[in-house]
Amino acid sequence: MADILEQIVAAKRKEMARLRSRKPSLRQALLDSPTGIIAEFKRRSPSRGWIKEEGRAAEIPLSYQQNGAAAISILTDRQYFAGDSRFITEARQSGVDIPILFKNFVVDELQVCEAALCGASAVLLIAACLTKEECRRLTALAHELGLEVLLEMHDERELEYIETGPDVCGINNRHLGTFMTDVETSFRLAEKLPEDAVKVSESGINNPQVISRLRNVGYRGFLIGECFMRAPQPGLALKEFIRQI
Repeated sequence: MADILEQIVAAKRKEMARLRSRKPSLRQALLDSPTGIIAEFKRRSPSRGWIKEEGRAAEIPLSYQQNGAAAISILTDRQYFAGDSRFITEARQSGVDIPILFKNFVVDELQVCEAALCGASAVLLIAACLTKEECRRLTALAHELGLEVLLEMHDERELEYIETGPDVCGINNRHLGTFMTDVETSFRLAEKLPEDAVKVSESGINNPQVISRLRNVGYRGFLIGECFMRAPQPGLALKEFIRQI
C-alpha cells in the first residue's frame, strides 16, 4: 500500500497542475462570438453608489450565460465596488463555464494568484495602475498560472504597454481619475491598436447600435455592466440588448 503522505502529495500535485492549466479562453470566446458581449456583475460603483445591492453571484452570471454572453466580468474589489473573489467561485459553482474576467485594480502578485484560485479565466491589468515592468511581471505570472490577460488602456501614452504581451487589448472609455465616460475614446484609438489584437471596448456602452459601429472599426469584445445590472432581471436585459444588435 502506498504511503499516505505519498498519496496526499501526488493528489496535491495534480491539484496544482489543474490550477495552472489553461482556463476557458477569453480571447477565443470573443473571436468565436457573434456579439462579443462581456456582461459584468457589478453591485456598486464609487461614483454612483449601489447599483444592485441584492444582486447574487450565484444567479446573475449564470443568467448572463444562459442569455447569450460571450464572457462574464466580475468585480472583486470590496471597498469601492462591494465585490469579492468568492463571487467568481459562486458563479462557477452555479454552473457558469464560459470565461470569467477577474476585475480589480491589480497591483500585486497575490491578486493574480487569487484570480487563479477562485476560478477566473483572465485577469484585468490596468496600464494606469502599473509601471510597464510591473505589467510585464504580472502578465508573465498570469500566463504561468493558466490565466489570460486583458490589458486596459485609456489614451495614446498607454499603448506602449501592449509590448508586455497581453492576450486581449481593452480600451476603457471611462477616465479612471474623473470617472467621465466617452465612447469616442474607443473610436479614436481603434486604428492605433495592432491589427491582429483582439480589441475590447469597455464602459459607457448602452446602445446596441454602438456595438455595430465599434465592430466596424475592429472591436470584437464589449464590456457592459450598469446597462444590465440596473434592470430588474439583468440576464433578460442582456437578451433584449442582443436581439436589437
